Amino acid sequence: MQLELQVRPFQFDLVRPLQTAAGLIRSRRGWLLRLRAANGAVGWGEAAPLNPRLVDQNEQALQALPRHLTVQQLEGLLPLQPMPVAFALGAALAELDGIAWLPAPEPAQLLPAGEAMLEQLELLADQACFDAPLTVKWKVAVEADSLERRWLEQLLERLPSTAQLRLDSNGGWNRATAQQWMEALLGDPRFAWLEQPLSPQDQQGLENLRQRGPVALDESLDRDPRLRESWTGWQVRRPSLEGDPRPLLRQLQDGVPWRMVSTAFETGIGRRWLEHLAALQMNGPTPAAPGLAPGWCPAGPLFSADPQQVWTAAEI
Repeated sequence: MQLELQVRPFQFDLVRPLQTAAGLIRSRRGWLLRLRAANGAVGWGEAAPLNPRLVDQNEQALQALPRHLTVQQLEGLLPLQPMPVAFALGAALAELDGIAWLPAPEPAQLLPAGEAMLEQLELLADQACFDAPLTVKWKVAVEADSLERRWLEQLLERLPSTAQLRLDSNGGWNRATAQQWMEALLGDPRFAWLEQPLSPQDQQGLENLRQRGPVALDESLDRDPRLRESWTGWQVRRPSLEGDPRPLLRQLQDGVPWRMVSTAFETGIGRRWLEHLAALQMNGPTPAAPGLAPGWCPAGPLFSADPQQVWTAAEI
C-alpha cells in the first residue's frame, strides 16, 4: 500500500514549569505526522523528544524520510529511527490498521516539587477532587532533604485515608536517603511506590531497595530497555519516548501486569495513545491510575481529541 507522509512542527509552553531532580521542563517542541494511504485512510503520529539536546537528531531523521513510500518500506525504516520518531511512525501505522479508541481512566494528580505541593493539595481539596479515588504523585529530591521530609509529614496529615501516594525522585537520591524514605513510608496503606529513587546507573541499589518495599522504574527503562522484560515490579512507561507503541499495545491487550502509563506532555495526537493504553492497563490485572498530569498542558485545539484539529492548530 502506498503512503504519503506529511510533517508539521509544533511548540507549546507548559502551564507552569515542572521542576524535577533531572532539571526544569518549561516547554515542548516536536512534530506531528500524517500518513495518508491511497484509499484515503489517515494515520496520525507525534514525535517530541523530552531532552532538548535530542531535538536536532529527531528533526534530521524526519527530514530524511521519503515523503512517498510503501508500508513495507516504512516498516523497514522504522527500527532505524530515534525513539520519538519511531513512536510517531508506529502510531500512525497502527491507526491505519484500525483502533477503537478507549477513553482515559481517572488519572493521578501531579503535584509540583517543593512546598508548592501543599498549596496544590489544598486546591485539589477545594475542587472536591477528594470525593473521587485519589492518587497523587509528588516530585522530590529537588530541595534539601530535611525540608522535603518536613513537607512529607504535612502531606500525610492532609492526604485522605483512601488516597494513594507516589514519590518520584527522578534518580536524585543516594542509597541512604532512599532507604530512609522507604522506611518512613512502609506501613502506610496510602504508600504506592518510590519512583526511580536511585540513578539508573545504580541498578543493584534499585534491586536491593525493592527487597524492602515497592519500587517503580522509569529512567532505568530508557537507559536499559532490556529491563522492560526482566523487571518484575512496577514499570512507568512513557510510550511517546520509547519507540513503536505497538509492542506495548499488544502487551496491555494481553494483560501484562505491573505497567503504569505516563505522559511526556503530548499534544492531542500523542495523548490519544496515552489514554488508550492507560484504559487497557486499567482493565488489566494490576490497574493503576495513569500519569496524565492533568492541568499541566494548556487548553486549546492543539490538545483536542480530534487529530485534524490538532494538525490545523499546529499550523497557526
